[in-house]
Amino acid sequence: MGSATFFDAFGALSLAFALPVLNRLWHLSPQQSGLLIGATYVGQLGGAFLFSWMAERFGRVRSASIAVGIIAVMSLCCALAQSLGALVACRMAQGVGIGGEMPVAAAYIGELSPAHRRGRFFLLYEMIFPIGLMAAGQAGAWLVPLWGWQSIFLIGGIPCLAIGVLVARLPESPRWLISQGRLDEADQIIRQAEASAGQIPAVVEEVPSSVRKTRWSEVVSIAYRRRTFVVWMLWFCAYFVSNTLNNWLPTLYNTVYRLDLRQSLRAASLTNVTQVLLLLICAFSIDRFGRRNWTVTCFVLGAALLGTLGIMGAHGALGVIVICTLSYGVLGSANAVLYLYTPEIYPTRMRVIGVGLATSWLRVASAVGPAIVGVMVAANGVGSVFLMFAGVSVAGALAARGMIETRGRRLEDLAP
Repeated sequence: MGSATFFDAFGALSLAFALPVLNRLWHLSPQQSGLLIGATYVGQLGGAFLFSWMAERFGRVRSASIAVGIIAVMSLCCALAQSLGALVACRMAQGVGIGGEMPVAAAYIGELSPAHRRGRFFLLYEMIFPIGLMAAGQAGAWLVPLWGWQSIFLIGGIPCLAIGVLVARLPESPRWLISQGRLDEADQIIRQAEASAGQIPAVVEEVPSSVRKTRWSEVVSIAYRRRTFVVWMLWFCAYFVSNTLNNWLPTLYNTVYRLDLRQSLRAASLTNVTQVLLLLICAFSIDRFGRRNWTVTCFVLGAALLGTLGIMGAHGALGVIVICTLSYGVLGSANAVLYLYTPEIYPTRMRVIGVGLATSWLRVASAVGPAIVGVMVAANGVGSVFLMFAGVSVAGALAARGMIETRGRRLEDLAP
């Protein structure tokens, strides 16, 4: 599942490192570039809804394997695209798989994680996502100038086909099987897990006496409404800033700050290296520091850094590279915590639906953000963009204060 998440990340970021070449080759305007970036997130929005429904109805493993297959096939189709319209269509279709894989994977890993140190367990898995982003950055920086923009889509697509087959062979989530009343299958998988670990857990989970039907409306019911609105705001704010930065930085470095192509791609790839390092610190701190405290702190730091850059005017390339790299690393660790936190606050019967709806705000923010930046850069310059990012980060910090603390608690105790 981690390998699937790796290629989800690789596919999500691949366009950012092909775009500087495509801008010259196809003479794209900033608005067209924003449209191309946004198309991926429109597909991701549809994928989040579709695969959330599939995961609750057909299981976590089957849904994840289909999503990975879509990512792989459409990555290869992107490499064959010969026009802006064709590439927009292929990226939108690939976005369906990208948007569907992560919510299902997050719920699956969360359902297999022990309550004790679940944060460390999950975030060490979640590190694979920024590693995938980092790999896309490094591959783009080195291979795109040498072999052309198509190379990054080929590298992201061919191995991903094999990963889809491997994901399909994983055992299903026992918690999901229990929620469906398939107790014998769940018991068999749990026994296999115990045998592979060489020990039997001291605590036996309680089995529900009846199967409760999944209802989408329960996400906004009285019991879960406040949790839902808080995480929706967090997902929107976090990814409005981080995904927009991730997708636009190579182009901004190249067109606004006049770095050559190789320098632009290498500078942009530093953001994901920083995110991996900060996420490693987060993984070993989150169960002591807490989900709420970490998220609030990250948004405040991100607002301070980006606000400083906006006030200073963002004139020098070196200062922009340093502050953007740090800002993305800080907010990127908060993004990973959201993938940990969101599955924790919903019960098994609607866990993927809850995560899928929350991540749909990620897709909305990621579709809207690049388009807004394209307009703002053309009209008001890059300084106004960083001030906007700072304001969104402040809104995220305020929303994070409404989080509940989930560290060290069983999923069944958090969301009955």
